[in-house]
Amino acid sequence: MPYEFLGKQVSGRFTIPSGIVTTAPSIIQRFIRDVPSVGVITTKSIGLEARAGYREPVYSQFAPGCFVNAVGLTNPGAHASLKALAQLKVPADRFLLVSIFGGSIEEFVEVARLLEPVADGFELNLSCPHAAGYGMAMGQDPDMVYDIVAAVKKAVSLPVIPKLTPNVADIASIGKAALRAGADGLCAINTAGPGYTESHGAPVLSNGVGGMSGKGVLPTAMKAIRELRAITDKPIIGCGGLSSAANVEAALHSGASIVGIGSALSGMDTEDIGSYFQCLEADLDTGTSTAETLIRYDLSMDFSPVTVVANDPVCDDITVITCEESVNVQAGEYVFIWIPGVGEKPFSCLTDSPLRFAVIDVGEFTHACYQLEPGSQMYIRGPYGTPVQPPDDATIICVAGGTGLAAVYQIARDFGSGEKPAHIFAGARTADRLYFLEECRDIATVTVATDDGSAGFHGRVTEALADHLASLSDEERASVWFYNCGPAPMIHAAEEVQRAAGLEHQIQSAIDYRTKCGVGICGACAAPDGRRICIDGPFISPEPSVVPGITAG
Repeated sequence: MPYEFLGKQVSGRFTIPSGIVTTAPSIIQRFIRDVPSVGVITTKSIGLEARAGYREPVYSQFAPGCFVNAVGLTNPGAHASLKALAQLKVPADRFLLVSIFGGSIEEFVEVARLLEPVADGFELNLSCPHAAGYGMAMGQDPDMVYDIVAAVKKAVSLPVIPKLTPNVADIASIGKAALRAGADGLCAINTAGPGYTESHGAPVLSNGVGGMSGKGVLPTAMKAIRELRAITDKPIIGCGGLSSAANVEAALHSGASIVGIGSALSGMDTEDIGSYFQCLEADLDTGTSTAETLIRYDLSMDFSPVTVVANDPVCDDITVITCEESVNVQAGEYVFIWIPGVGEKPFSCLTDSPLRFAVIDVGEFTHACYQLEPGSQMYIRGPYGTPVQPPDDATIICVAGGTGLAAVYQIARDFGSGEKPAHIFAGARTADRLYFLEECRDIATVTVATDDGSAGFHGRVTEALADHLASLSDEERASVWFYNCGPAPMIHAAEEVQRAAGLEHQIQSAIDYRTKCGVGICGACAAPDGRRICIDGPFISPEPSVVPGITAG
């Protein structure tokens, strides 16, 4: 059923608020293809210059369905975003609402002018509560809101919708200022707060505080929508804590024209989100409440302490950390390690009992891990991701480079057998960078390859793999399932060899895309085909890119 929004017939009455899930062009393209209920596509907020944002953790749960986030307006900048968004194929029944921010009126205007060729309209972020000098700092002043909206309206010919903060005494006065300046509609609300969460005596978010979202802000959102509807007949995008059909009906009754669903999607993979919106539409048509049962109120983001008992360097920049504890993690899943005051990063568990990690020293966080002494405490949350499930009769071949062995050891251990042992291909630049090989040989056949020939096969691990596959009969190849983990160039080379063997449908690969939240919300780990590696993976089957070359926003 089509819905009208700012002069355009759109395929659905929903949007996903800025900064949630649809944050990368590849994810946007996948939603355009697969989720017609989301008729208004809202991008991540884009500024004039690139911003790295805050270090992880960026997302924290303080009660079921209630969250605090501080991503820090991460974005690649307006010029890079223009190139990326220009590659999207946006059909006539979708409205691309490009969210923008600036530190001044002039920046808002410049970003809007740059991105006008790729937008159907602009959302003005006047409400982010945790980035100093942006968002809420401007959006609490009606005169500033008026000036920004008026300037952007004068500069571009597209509809302009300011996104308003709930953190004011009278949101209607802010809405009136925006409307006097020529706003074509309003969006409410952005996150409330800022709020604070802590774990084990330390702040969870690296920024300390962040915007509050989810079920806890629902009454605030409903009040804001109702107060804004009382002052205008123009479209209102209503969002904030909505999850069920009853919530949506209440938002529509309060005055929302388009409904935003955001934090409720936490923990849902791409297929789950599609099913959720289908159920939500059906609930609205039939008076049922199925969609609410799909919300992940069981989602855990709590941290558990673990104690380091050994930190054994392999070489100058690789170490294996062993902890006293064991964890219940299935093959293919991963956890986050958190060091308060430093940050957190995702890691595959080299072993689950005892808990072990392989760490390569590539930055501030991993360097801190490298320096941990026996007796030190760190904290883990998880597991996350989708466990691998090879067929019962599969012959497992694992291909690992760098620290990728940590992601495949448990796969080989759990799905190999005495009759049909797994085969691990372990590659490294030099012999001194190899680790855990004896343990691997206890549970699998192992082929080692080094670039310089200092151990095993002299050459790339993918060359050794090609030789092995050439030695197999057609019947033997038919049962092979591949699990690849390592640097992107190695994985792409391995997949090329595996496809050449006619085994394209038996490949699962884990590429180290940047993973930040772990629950599918921030979109930092977007794959070229629009899947989110943290929630749809980390092991995924290769798919053709939906938006070539675009992996993150």
